[in-house]
Amino acid sequence: MRRIILSAAAALFGLAATTAWAGTVSHGLSAFGDLKYDADFTHFDYVNPEAPKGGTFSTLSRQAKTSFDSINPFIMEGEAPEGIGRREPGSLVYDSLMARAYDEPDAVYGQVAEKVELAEDRSWVIFHMRKEARWHDGTPITAHDVVFTHDIKMEKGHPRYALVMKDVIGVEALDDHTVRYSFNPKGALRDLALAVSTLPILSKAYYQEHDFTRVTLDPPLTSGPYTFGKIVPGQSITYDRVDDYWGKDLPVNVGRYNFDHIRIEYFRERAIALEAFLAGGYALREEFTSKMWATAYKGPAVEQGLIKRELTEDNRPAGAQAFYINTRRAKFADPRVRQALDLAFDYEWTNKAIFYGAYLRMGSVFDNSPMMATGKPEGKELALLEPFRDQLTDDIFGEAYKPPVNDGTGNNRANLREAAMLLREAGWSIKDGVLQNAAGEAMDIEFLAFGETFIRVVNPYIENLKRLGINAAARIVDSAQYQRRLEEFDFDITTRRYVMRQTPGIDQRNMWHSQAAATDGSFNIAGVSNPAVDAMIGNIISATTREDHIAAAKALDRLLMHGHYFVPQWYKGSHTLAYWDRFSRPAIKPKYARGILDLWWWDAEKSAAVDAARAAR
Repeated sequence: MRRIILSAAAALFGLAATTAWAGTVSHGLSAFGDLKYDADFTHFDYVNPEAPKGGTFSTLSRQAKTSFDSINPFIMEGEAPEGIGRREPGSLVYDSLMARAYDEPDAVYGQVAEKVELAEDRSWVIFHMRKEARWHDGTPITAHDVVFTHDIKMEKGHPRYALVMKDVIGVEALDDHTVRYSFNPKGALRDLALAVSTLPILSKAYYQEHDFTRVTLDPPLTSGPYTFGKIVPGQSITYDRVDDYWGKDLPVNVGRYNFDHIRIEYFRERAIALEAFLAGGYALREEFTSKMWATAYKGPAVEQGLIKRELTEDNRPAGAQAFYINTRRAKFADPRVRQALDLAFDYEWTNKAIFYGAYLRMGSVFDNSPMMATGKPEGKELALLEPFRDQLTDDIFGEAYKPPVNDGTGNNRANLREAAMLLREAGWSIKDGVLQNAAGEAMDIEFLAFGETFIRVVNPYIENLKRLGINAAARIVDSAQYQRRLEEFDFDITTRRYVMRQTPGIDQRNMWHSQAAATDGSFNIAGVSNPAVDAMIGNIISATTREDHIAAAKALDRLLMHGHYFVPQWYKGSHTLAYWDRFSRPAIKPKYARGILDLWWWDAEKSAAVDAARAAR
């Protein structure tokens, strides 16, 4: 890989300002230069700096997985458990150069890096690393580890990394504790410094002796607030707090990581997982099944108040949860076919009969945010779409997408008639009760799933599709096979939810860009490949103001929703939590996170009361 090598003296030239913007030295970064916390802040507002340490926290895996077989999340092979990668609250075992503040849309502050320097045009960034930063074996974390991390992931890591980091054109250790990233001047300059700042850092020394590409359950050398504890393949993983963690007194860490042990539990069936919770097998679960939330939380522990249930506000964009249609397959190439599939899904009946009215209908990939397209495009949004008018359908310039609506009775005939008309226009017709194309090929659709729970949603949808002459069926596979088939795009339709950042950027490239559509393992499972979509992603990435960013996001939303690459499902603007009353928490919840794993703490008095009440039954 080509490296850009600049002297430290040249790199430091002219950086004397005090804001987080171009050509500056700062304690933090954000997409548009705004930082809530000053350089001398001592802790985040949403923590309890006096929180006691101790106890064990156990919870059900939140990921759409029922098992794991590796603790290497950086390669395509294997399934890794929660707690290792970048998802909230960040990696428990790996440090990064900077850490997220979850009461700001996108700001990060120094962790391994004490300060950061950013070029005026954002074409490079320099991180000055803390000399006290240490791996768990006591050796220093150096700039050479950061360079190694980037190089090994680009060469041998998961393809998603190379896709997101393609505009990184050089990583150089200026000395043992100073590292410089150089970026393509025409690339995603607003986001790249933020993206590289939060990547887990790997040990160069460790991987010189161990195979980076190996699916493994052998704990590697790490540096974070926790280390690997007991690992029971496919069932649970425990992380043990490091008492002498080098970074425990950093402002980004004060009041956080309070449990001595964090255990993530895995179950193959949700019903069994709930039974284990009610019996005290683990302490907290976020419920994602509305029927269970409405009907299944019963028994003495609930009645006595030993188990608490609550809804906590979720201020993030709602996320794009949908039936994703694999448009790489010829039968789904025509958007009229995909729109017909949208019309065949009866959301109102599903929400009423199956979900107990718990959800709102997804109508945007940016629901619950100002980035959702509304009305007709105008102003900056319209200006971004105009160059592509000749390539786009008229509905793009009309009203924003609205999902089809039914009356909730299960009578979907009007929408099915419209769906049948669209299928005829697309060249499909009914012969002997079977929907066929001009070549006589039947329309067969397989819904890929990895558990029984979602089948109750899919089966009524399948019945509606059969009324259109479509031979539809559900296929359940194990978690490992499911993940493998998704990464190889070997499916017709499947359900997925993509969590959206408060400030979308290069992550959108992985979800919707044409290059991602052709990259195994990318998140673009629908196979979206559209020049206008690619351009809007570029506009999101290059926006220099929030106003421009929102306009570009609205334009992208409009293109995706009118493109019918997926059948929208549902969302709710809250976290549905149930937990045993053994814990306490800060008075303030972070706006953009659940704030549980790293902020709650073991309350010995509450826990003793729970134990006493259970013993007295």
